[in-house]
Amino acid sequence: MIDKSKIAQLIEDKLSEDQFIVSLDVTPASQIMVTLDSMNGITIDHCVQISRLVEGSLDREEDDFELQVSSAGLGQPLKVYRQFEKNIGQEMEVVLTNGEKLEGLLKTADQEGFELETTKREKVEGHKKKQLITRLHRIAFDEAKTVKNIIKF
Repeated sequence: MIDKSKIAQLIEDKLSEDQFIVSLDVTPASQIMVTLDSMNGITIDHCVQISRLVEGSLDREEDDFELQVSSAGLGQPLKVYRQFEKNIGQEMEVVLTNGEKLEGLLKTADQEGFELETTKREKVEGHKKKQLITRLHRIAFDEAKTVKNIIKF
């Protein structure tokens, strides 16, 4: 059986300070799937280097495996704290565990959760037209089902 913690340590030792592992999965069928990210982005060359490192450190005679190393996709949900740090100031779509959907600007992130600033037109007493209302939502990581970048062209 392939040791997931050994692979994680091997990769962590090779990554620079601004690079990090988003996910590392090892299936019972010996498929190793690694997703990487960085504060400055991950190139194909980085993925190739990590792939060669992992492949060179495992023995195919002992365990036959399939290896996939990729960068975190722009449309993929954020999974780890450092991805939240990287995306501060970006427009995000958040689906809460209760099904509520919010869109706004990621303002801050810490180890417990993040703050999302939303702006929405709402009816305000004393005004005929709906007014633009800005709210700051504090969301714990376990309250968010998915958090994705809003991609605008």
